[in-house]
Amino acid sequence: MPRIKPNPLALALAAAFSLQPALALADEDAPIALPTPPKAEGQTHVTADDMDGEMNVELKARGNVVVTRDDQKLESDWLDYYQNKDRVKAGDRFKMTRGVDVVTGTTLDYNVANYSGTGMNPVFAMGKPAPAAKGTPAATRPMSTVPMRGDGQQVDFRGQNEYRVYNSRINSCEPGDDSWYLNSSLLDLDYNNGVGVARNARLNFYGVPILYTPWMDFPLNGNRKSGFLPPTFKTGTNGTEVALPYYWNIAPNYDATITPHFNDKHGTMLGAEFRYLQPNYAGSIYTEQLPKDKVTDKNRYAWYATHNQTLAPGLTFGYNANYVSDPNYFKDFGDRLSIAANVNLVREAWLSYGFGWQGGSANATLRAQRYQTLLEKPTSGDIPYARLPQLTFTANQQLSQGFSANLQSELTRFSHPTLQTGDRLVAYPSLTWSLDKSWGFLRPKLGLHLTEYNLDALPGQQSRSVSRSLPIFSTDAGLYFDRDTEFLGQDHLLTLEPRLFYVNIPTRNQNNLPNFDTSLNDFNFAQLFTENRFSGSDRVNGANQLTTALTSRLISQENGLERIRLTVGKRYYFNQDDIQLDGVPKQRTVSGSNLLLGASGDLAQGWRLDSSYEWNEALKTTERYNAQLRYNPAPGKVLSARYRYGRYEQLDNSTLYGPLRQVDIGAQWPIAKKWYALGRYNYSLADRKPLEQLAGFEYNDGCWSARLVGQRYVSDLITTKNAIYFQLEFKGLGGFGNNPLNTLKLAIPGYSKTNDL
Repeated sequence: MPRIKPNPLALALAAAFSLQPALALADEDAPIALPTPPKAEGQTHVTADDMDGEMNVELKARGNVVVTRDDQKLESDWLDYYQNKDRVKAGDRFKMTRGVDVVTGTTLDYNVANYSGTGMNPVFAMGKPAPAAKGTPAATRPMSTVPMRGDGQQVDFRGQNEYRVYNSRINSCEPGDDSWYLNSSLLDLDYNNGVGVARNARLNFYGVPILYTPWMDFPLNGNRKSGFLPPTFKTGTNGTEVALPYYWNIAPNYDATITPHFNDKHGTMLGAEFRYLQPNYAGSIYTEQLPKDKVTDKNRYAWYATHNQTLAPGLTFGYNANYVSDPNYFKDFGDRLSIAANVNLVREAWLSYGFGWQGGSANATLRAQRYQTLLEKPTSGDIPYARLPQLTFTANQQLSQGFSANLQSELTRFSHPTLQTGDRLVAYPSLTWSLDKSWGFLRPKLGLHLTEYNLDALPGQQSRSVSRSLPIFSTDAGLYFDRDTEFLGQDHLLTLEPRLFYVNIPTRNQNNLPNFDTSLNDFNFAQLFTENRFSGSDRVNGANQLTTALTSRLISQENGLERIRLTVGKRYYFNQDDIQLDGVPKQRTVSGSNLLLGASGDLAQGWRLDSSYEWNEALKTTERYNAQLRYNPAPGKVLSARYRYGRYEQLDNSTLYGPLRQVDIGAQWPIAKKWYALGRYNYSLADRKPLEQLAGFEYNDGCWSARLVGQRYVSDLITTKNAIYFQLEFKGLGGFGNNPLNTLKLAIPGYSKTNDL
């Protein structure tokens, strides 16, 4: 073991730099070292293989030089340190670490006190820290998820967390991946304010310039920043369109996006969206304006506005307004999703007040609502009634011994351009007793449904008043049994869950009542356990019926997955009286409802089954069924097949009914390294034509991705449209082209965005 003695030079340098005395090995070939003592703010510490110089004037260090001060660390081959100026010169290579930022280069002239200086031939990696409070060291700031790296001819250190790089290249790829770069003659990176500015910027993709701008700025910390967003391109039956959005960050709680569109088929459109956010209110306003459409020679436009506001504790106000210039607006400027979703555009405003007390609560809402119907030649029945206005009031109160009281009520003024108009008052008070145990539940309920109409006069008919009162009794009861079992060598829980639901409502002739807002609900498992098979309040079915259902589940004890769920349900009628949608009583010809069967569950690793079946009791035939099997072993790998059968169903995107026979196949699957194939084929066997065909590819390089998707779909019974999506997306920079993600998520069950894989 070598003998240790104090080193005179170490003692002298320690005094010069306010360091504690250090010990060094007596071996003459051992390196001279100044170990870093406990850190003190504003002190500079140096270690090297060899050091000499004059105290308080100049220090020369050679070999494995390391300089630390606060959150800065400089490593170099050699160093000249001028202590009285806190200035260093370093080379022949240097590595500067400032918090989460690392810059390497050849030579450096730098002031360690004020974080300023110049480095040559820099190669840098920036952690993109979020802004911190003044005086917070950079190392303590969180990093963003996408780092930035690059190189340049020269870097100017312009203070803490500020840089200027000349003739730079930057990207957000992993080291060694130079697939794309943003080149600029001058690049400013200001992490204190979270802003980057590039001048004479060119986006190069595998050496090919694809975008140029003389000036651009961008956020460095994920915060919003005014400037142009990536342009979008789309093409198809509706024309080829180019859009260039401009984002305006007006204030931290206000922003706007202004988007000029050029469509070679329709002309130039301007879109604009304004969003606002305050502690007590928030909303947005959006519009699209197309003067003199080249196809229709008319002005075409769309308006959307939403607002939600808290006026006082419990008191809220809001509106949702939508309007387009003509019924074909979404067919000409939308996609398949927007066409299907926008048949009746709602315009409504509301004022709501909610309050509570010991064991209870209540809510009152005043609403005005009407619709714009997007049909070229709508019939009277196609146009929904307007509610001008509607006042609703609901309340509940917990009583003793498991009892609770509830009230649902409304007063509505219904308006229509051609049909019966008038006022409707509805009140439905009820009393419920609940017994809930681990082995089951019992919930009897008794209520009275009261309805009063004041109807306006019609041609040949005077105004009149009419009322209806119906007592309603129902009981919902269920039991829960389970036992441990083994399935495929694993522990599972097997359940058996019977359920009964009884309803008794006297049958009343209701053909003298108007139908303002009522329709027949779809028959399914959820509807089996409701009192009224009609929506709205104009029709209440007569009932003396019992619903029976049985559910059995196989649940994995290891991970809680429901391996299989089997359900069967049927409703039995104890009298034959019934009410139709027109309000006329009718005798049933069967003793029970259609039979419902269901099977679903995660059958095995990656395998999912969902199916349902309905047997028509009256016609002794299958009414409808659907079955979907999906294989999804990992994100990005999914195959699905679905078959839908309906004896008589509403056809897609229409008001017509007919037989339904559809095969629907969807897929997303890797076909090579980084390559994914996409597809959907939805075919109508009844119509002998495809409803939607979609095919495409995705490529995910890690630092960039590309999507090319072609779609052909039926927009109505006689019209078929095409759309082509292409998007090029750069990690940390954004995407260029037409984003198909919403279309893919709708078309392919279980679709995963490849960028996230």
